[in-house]
Amino acid sequence: MALGHPRFDPRQQQRGYQIRVNHRIRVPEVRVIDADGSMLGVLQTHEALRKAQEQGLDLVEVNPKAEPPVCKILDFGKYKYEEKKKQAQARRNQSVVEIKEIKLRPKTDDHDIAFKVKAARRFLEAGHKVKFTVRFRGREITHPEKAHEQLDVILKALEDIANIETRPSMEARAMSVVVAPKPAVMQRVAQQRAAQEKARQQAEKEGKPMPPTPSSMEDLPEDEDDDDDDDDDDDDEAEGEAPSN
Repeated sequence: MALGHPRFDPRQQQRGYQIRVNHRIRVPEVRVIDADGSMLGVLQTHEALRKAQEQGLDLVEVNPKAEPPVCKILDFGKYKYEEKKKQAQARRNQSVVEIKEIKLRPKTDDHDIAFKVKAARRFLEAGHKVKFTVRFRGREITHPEKAHEQLDVILKALEDIANIETRPSMEARAMSVVVAPKPAVMQRVAQQRAAQEKARQQAEKEGKPMPPTPSSMEDLPEDEDDDDDDDDDDDDEAEGEAPSN
């Protein structure tokens, strides 16, 4: 007899719960709810299935943990459609907070910083957190005070709509800080989303085209790093190393 671990059988993998319908319901008896919502009581499963078929409907197990399991006579195709609509509604109602990252360099000039602050305000007003990351190259890391100055300017420019979630800190060769929308901003975002969902439902009810769902603002392009290698070469030359030809 061979020893060792048993062979992996994918059929033994756990499956998620699947609703049992019609002949897949194999218990001998079930408690049945009719299509109109009335209670038919405990019936033999084959009898419950016959009643469903007489109405051109399905016998669907809605509570398998009950004793006996509870089944309902309904249109299973319509039931699945309604369940998908409920799940989609729940996803729309979820408040999803993303972290948008904006990258800088110690040499980023004031004009570019102002542009990035403007973009950060759009992200915050849409209900997202923002992470500012100042990346160091070469000997720039020996002067972290420049990054601190940049982040201080940015935080002051956003203090009316954002709270500091994490203070400026070093992560490898980068300094970063995370800000989050203030509660008043989040409350305004929630109201806007509720109004948009109401308009969507009204359009669906009237058979009109759905209003576009506003997506979060596009991410800001990263800083151009085309001259990073040149910077590093300059550092090498400053340290007395001639660049190779």
